[in-house]
Amino acid sequence: MNFAKHSNLEGQHAFLSASGYHWINYSEEKIADAYAKYRAAQRGTALHAFAAQCIKLGQRLPKSQKTLNMYVNDAIGYKMTPEQILYYSPNCFGTADAISFRKDILRIHDLKTGETPTHMEQLMVYAALFCLEYDYKPNEIEMELRIYQNDTILYHKPTIEDIFPIMDRIVTFDKIINSIKEEEE
Repeated sequence: MNFAKHSNLEGQHAFLSASGYHWINYSEEKIADAYAKYRAAQRGTALHAFAAQCIKLGQRLPKSQKTLNMYVNDAIGYKMTPEQILYYSPNCFGTADAISFRKDILRIHDLKTGETPTHMEQLMVYAALFCLEYDYKPNEIEMELRIYQNDTILYHKPTIEDIFPIMDRIVTFDKIINSIKEEEE
């Protein structure tokens, strides 16, 4: 049998894939809802890439109370770096949407394009990763975390009581995972 070559599809996954077979039990409404969420996630990925490019180029968007415009313009105004990886170990790292550290002030901004309620804990993990990677104590710097979603901005100024326990968990849990990995070898 000479199987057809689909080299243009290698490395891709169909929405109705065999590996994600649960859709075979969905109703018509549920498949429509699942596909709408899938498309929204794709749109969010594209908007993040667009925002990162605007920030890198210093290209401001028209001033408005729209989520994307506020996020891009604020990131440019604060001279932030978009899509910055924060790394503690192979077990714990993440990508901050936009980050800056100047004059002992850490700023981390997150762009949310979906409707799901957000949680500031994600940004506090980024702050903990920053402190661990660059060897800062959270009580020695100021921090401002922002979530941009639904045409509003949520602000949080975490304290050492917020960030230090997360740093401690990262270090502790990383050791546990590394211990398990060593036992598997």
